[in-house]
Amino acid sequence: MNGQTDISGNPAASARPAEQGFRLPAEFEPHARCWMAWPCRSAAFGAHFEAARSAFASVARAVAACEPVIMLANPEHLADATRRCGPGIEVRTLEMDDSWTRDTGPTFVRNRFGRVAGVVWRFNGWGGVWTEHRQDARMARRILASWPMRAFEAELVLEGGAVHVDGEGTLLAVLPCLLDPARNPGLTRTDLEEILARYLNVTRFIWLEHGLEDDETAGHVDNVACFARPGLVLVHAAADPDDGNHHRARENLARLQSATDARGRRLEVIPIEQPARREGRNGRLCLSYINFYLANGGAIIPAFDDPKDQEARRIIEAVFPRRRVIQVPALDIVHGGGGIHCVTLQQPMGEPASP
Repeated sequence: MNGQTDISGNPAASARPAEQGFRLPAEFEPHARCWMAWPCRSAAFGAHFEAARSAFASVARAVAACEPVIMLANPEHLADATRRCGPGIEVRTLEMDDSWTRDTGPTFVRNRFGRVAGVVWRFNGWGGVWTEHRQDARMARRILASWPMRAFEAELVLEGGAVHVDGEGTLLAVLPCLLDPARNPGLTRTDLEEILARYLNVTRFIWLEHGLEDDETAGHVDNVACFARPGLVLVHAAADPDDGNHHRARENLARLQSATDARGRRLEVIPIEQPARREGRNGRLCLSYINFYLANGGAIIPAFDDPKDQEARRIIEAVFPRRRVIQVPALDIVHGGGGIHCVTLQQPMGEPASP
């Protein structure tokens, strides 16, 4: 297995969104809005729960400086979310179990006519990490129905933070996460690639083998690597050979450096060194500067009260010279199991495709 596949010649039976001309746009393409959800599962954050709510509000305000934000909240939390987020952020009620819209919201796809639809993946609480997820499993459908917007129901358990694309046919992911038997038992790599091709309109897969140490998602790629633009990837780095992430980061870097994208280009790869190790309720916290959100004209990036914060900002500012880089404290969010990218979900620019 070389970690890379090109299936552009595979007819792939009964394609769905791709057959109808839809594709998953890159995150650096224009957005109509950003979706977020107000923290409601106190057990996820423990003693950091109230601080995490304030941190979510800070992220929402930072994003809202660049593009519209819709904050979803359980009915009983509507007033609190509205007060803390402040003016300029729309807060809507929607029943939910948790607050990671990247993973539980729809994956928005767009066609060449500018019509936007959504893919609804199956959701099982990150492979059973959380058994109570009935409302979250309905979130994507409810968001799409609120427009209304066409929904494509997918036959795959997947969270949005597990995949990343360049908008030109290349998909980046951590293979063991998607083939996790707690998510998709019996699925093969070939099966997986055929499904993702049909739903996201991708033809080249760059498979990494490692997520971060102690990542309860089993390896979401949004902690590991992302496309800054076609042909350019940012990747999590761990220079200390005694660090548990060192061999993971080294092997991921080597895989990326040897890869080509859907247009045959060798990738330019820029490492960003991780901050110092910190512990959380389930072991090591997944602290990654890769876990950021690209808004219209902006980049909302994490700060971890660490000396590496400024180095990460410098690299990201150099990569995105035309974007306003806004650094937001994210430690309290990470205590809940995710980062800034995990709590935000972009909706591409365009009109809703009719159901």
